[in-house]
Amino acid sequence: MDGRLLLDHHTRDPHTRDPHTRDPQTRDRHSALAEETALGALLRCWLREVACPRGHVRAAGPHLTLRVAGTPVRVRVHGGIALRFDGPPEHLVEGRWRPLGLSSLVALVERELDGGNEEFAAQVRAGRDAVAAILASRAGAAPPADPWLASEQALVAGHPFHPAPKARSGDDWLDYAPEAHARFAPRLLGVRADLVTEEGDTAALDAFGDAPDGYVPLPAHPWQLGLLAAELRGPFADGRLVDLGPGTRAVVPTSSVRTVFDPGTGMCLKFSLDVRITNCVRKNAWYELCGAVELTRRLTPVFERLARRFPGTRWLPEPGYRSAALGTRLLEGLGVIVRGGPWAVCGPGTTPVLAGALAAGADGVPEAVRARRAADPVAWWRAYVERVAFPVLDAFFRHGVVLEPHVQNVLVGFDADGWPVEAVFRDLEGTKLVAGRHDLTGVPGEVAAPLSYDAARGWNRVAYCLFVNHLAEVAATVAATTAGTADGVLRALWAVARESLERYVADHAAGLDALAPLTRVLAGAPLPAKANLGVRWARAADRTAGYVPVPNPLRVDRVAEGEHR
Repeated sequence: MDGRLLLDHHTRDPHTRDPHTRDPQTRDRHSALAEETALGALLRCWLREVACPRGHVRAAGPHLTLRVAGTPVRVRVHGGIALRFDGPPEHLVEGRWRPLGLSSLVALVERELDGGNEEFAAQVRAGRDAVAAILASRAGAAPPADPWLASEQALVAGHPFHPAPKARSGDDWLDYAPEAHARFAPRLLGVRADLVTEEGDTAALDAFGDAPDGYVPLPAHPWQLGLLAAELRGPFADGRLVDLGPGTRAVVPTSSVRTVFDPGTGMCLKFSLDVRITNCVRKNAWYELCGAVELTRRLTPVFERLARRFPGTRWLPEPGYRSAALGTRLLEGLGVIVRGGPWAVCGPGTTPVLAGALAAGADGVPEAVRARRAADPVAWWRAYVERVAFPVLDAFFRHGVVLEPHVQNVLVGFDADGWPVEAVFRDLEGTKLVAGRHDLTGVPGEVAAPLSYDAARGWNRVAYCLFVNHLAEVAATVAATTAGTADGVLRALWAVARESLERYVADHAAGLDALAPLTRVLAGAPLPAKANLGVRWARAADRTAGYVPVPNPLRVDRVAEGEHR
């Protein structure tokens, strides 16, 4: 037994290669694609959050023309509110349209927003460089044979409406990057038994190895141990913790980076990770550890009822957590939440696929799904909307539960013919209870408060995640990958979505109170879109992020060509 913290034994995926060793032409292609990806993300943010609300966008032939710091910028757009770009954006320089580069766009954004954020440009560049490094590592790595894990590791570009979706800190992040097809062995710690803090079912953690007498095993993310090295020296020196070395088996990181799948138990582990990914430092706050178990207890009967009403509805409970009582910093930093795995809840013959992969395109999407989606897009889409949207809406209106159904929190189960037959909801961190609808007596106030949203805030979250982040992105991809006119297909898809939502109201929501928010959406009210550029520019916590209105593609008179205006 060695009480020292051994930080140099990373288990690097043998397929991962140094991105700087590849040939120059390949590096140039990766750099160009990374530049295009980063430029598109920042420009989409600007269009949605600044140019459109300020009325600085107009149609000019096949282009949208907008102004950034007084400079005209034009780009071809399709996909409705998803804002997919056809061809490179251009800006007007000395009377001529010239290609717009990322550095030029960043400088224009900074000028119009009057500076004030010296971190912003570096974050955008870091996101671009991360995509280039991911592409290089990915080129030399084999994707997982498991189709669900392949979809989890397919999100190379990341959030399409975030100014720096792939920015990562540190030198060894590729060792743990799902997009680079990483896998690694967690380190196993021993926590002195009198210092263990845990709740619920934590048996999945014991499967990673035995601890010496008087200690309890605790798997840890190697990246996190490096980040906590200074704080861990004391507990390792005095024996409150012991380092038992690398675990005996590898885990596979999923799309969130810090949550991994353990093939040995079929369970997922949600580690803390003191790294900013999009807007949040991804650590498990102490109240989230307790809250996950509390929500699992409360949501078990809710999902049982949802599954009876909407067959095919599934979820991944979070039945337990374990950490070490070594002060708040280490309690949170070493905390691990146990989560169910999708293969255990999906029916026989059903393959779970991450919705984010379905939104992004073809990578990580099984061939049967792509073929069915292309062959019968309208019927496929109808089934998709009903599997995903109906339980989300019913959870909110009937049960007072705010799910967070964005594309990284939903897995869609497909049968052998590629039809959507199940929807699996996960990640209780963003799941909330509508205030006044649930009795939280007996739950400590510090835990209860973060579990609740008022109804208006809850609806904004549901509407953004479901309609803007999820359905709009998947619809844009379905339209773009279907034979025929993409705009015409997109109009047909939104018409079908509207019919399905009206059927939900007629068949399932009749008599329910407080349906007004959905009624307003069906009447064409603007939808709320999260303002990621605004919160990143302000260097604010993600929980403070506001929303900007975007056109509602469900409006009866909405045409696809005008959805983004």
